[in-house]
Amino acid sequence: MSTLTDIAISPSLLTEKIKAQARELGFEKVGVVRAEALMEEHAKLEEWLRRGFHGEMRWMARDAEQRTDPRKFFAEARSVVVVALNYFTPQEHAQKSSSGKISRYAWGDDYHDVVGEKLKRLLEWIKEEFSGAEGKVCVDIQPLMDKAWAARAGLGWIGKHTNLITREYGSWVFLGELLLNLELEYDEERTEDHCGTCTLCVDACPTGAIVEDYVVDSRRCISYATIELRSDAMPEEVSGNLDGWLYGCDVCQDVCPWNRFEQVTSENRFEPRAGDTSLRLSDILEMTHEEYVERFRLSAMKRAKLSGLKRNARALLKPE
Repeated sequence: MSTLTDIAISPSLLTEKIKAQARELGFEKVGVVRAEALMEEHAKLEEWLRRGFHGEMRWMARDAEQRTDPRKFFAEARSVVVVALNYFTPQEHAQKSSSGKISRYAWGDDYHDVVGEKLKRLLEWIKEEFSGAEGKVCVDIQPLMDKAWAARAGLGWIGKHTNLITREYGSWVFLGELLLNLELEYDEERTEDHCGTCTLCVDACPTGAIVEDYVVDSRRCISYATIELRSDAMPEEVSGNLDGWLYGCDVCQDVCPWNRFEQVTSENRFEPRAGDTSLRLSDILEMTHEEYVERFRLSAMKRAKLSGLKRNARALLKPE
């Protein structure tokens, strides 16, 4: 076992070992950056919140400084290891008016669990290898800006639809971070924005939620309305333009030219459960709480709650 004294002598070797282990655990991309405040991103977040684009996601407005400075979450943080995991599977949605489409990210097991498990294994390996090493695992629910850190680490760039785009896998990637109390060798090179003059995602959004390049108004977003919104009814401009989506929405990603580079994931837990990429609306409306708990155990779809899924199903069945 190495000591922290050894680590301080050779941050380059330590960094390479950590990256190699991350890839061994299945992460397709990994970068390392210094744990510091994201000043530019903080200003953008504050402006987005000021415009009310977070809707009812009130937790987004709680302590914006913590969201943009990992040391507010883990005081000992010196480095941020940022990872990306490809989740693309080649199945397609069933295009039936009697069924509601599920966003691709929720077809399989909950990515919080899958990515979190891999990061925990990485942290355990680091702590076993290097005495005195400590860290925190972050996968979406922790107060960190995953996409901002991924862009900072050079994993890709944030597209006009505000998703991270990688050159190798398009935008079909899950992100996570491991905060460490170790000084590592940091990746300085960032990926250039390759969106150019393309506006396919902006033009294709059924509800016009991408109100300007790189800015999404959550209140008009189908994913927000079908997953995060807790009201009994969703806004008319959204409910009238759901485009068949029961949970989430992939339109902006489906039209992105960079997703022609999609590759099938090697993680079988992201395969559609029971082969389902869509669900019968009548089944949702008739579902009991017990059936809901069993059907969506370890699934990201539990986020919407049964009441939310039934509301979404009713909106899809509403006469035009």
